[in-house]
Amino acid sequence: MKKVLVVEDDPKISRVLELELSHEGYITKVVDDGYDALVESEDFKPDVVILDILIPGINGKEVAKRLRNRNPLLGIIMLTALGDIRDKLEAFRYGADDYLVKPFNIEELVARIEAISRRKTSIKETSLSLYGIELFPDQHRLLIDGKDVELSKTEFSLLYLLMANEGIVLSKDRILEVVWEDYDGGRENLVEVYINYLRKKLGEKGKYIKTIRGVGYTFRGDA
Repeated sequence: MKKVLVVEDDPKISRVLELELSHEGYITKVVDDGYDALVESEDFKPDVVILDILIPGINGKEVAKRLRNRNPLLGIIMLTALGDIRDKLEAFRYGADDYLVKPFNIEELVARIEAISRRKTSIKETSLSLYGIELFPDQHRLLIDGKDVELSKTEFSLLYLLMANEGIVLSKDRILEVVWEDYDGGRENLVEVYINYLRKKLGEKGKYIKTIRGVGYTFRGDA
């Protein structure tokens, strides 16, 4: 059964969403500010988040950005009174999958939830596989030549980022932004340390993580 996290500070709207989505068979949880949204996304582990923009604490666009960095497979639907095209485009840049303007039709919202769930499920069912390395994000599982290898959450996120961007050079700043979203400075060699951790755990496959001196890191199969 799919889980939906509703982030909405209007109690009337959140109550309607909770009742209607529960009636449709979704396990539904409601929070009313951005901080709680980030906490509950970790504890509740939703499949889809319905997210207002104008909420207390952290605004919805920033919440979407942080949720997307944490979980590339999470479904995010912005449900807001802001109908300007600039707001829509910015929301998509921040990581939203879909955008619905209030007032809304509950049947349309449910249809969009189902469409996103189908797309995300399809992605999950296709493992990320390169050069004998297989990643299963929904299971937090790494296989190397068919054998399980344990990774910490940070190591897994870093490897996922590199493999998902095969052949693309990622700067240290970009890696810090995605893998350590709350990074506020301090350890300048943080990326290097975790790259070394990964190379050791990957063994012979660690050679596919390339250092591009003065630029960043990439994952590719050339010698």
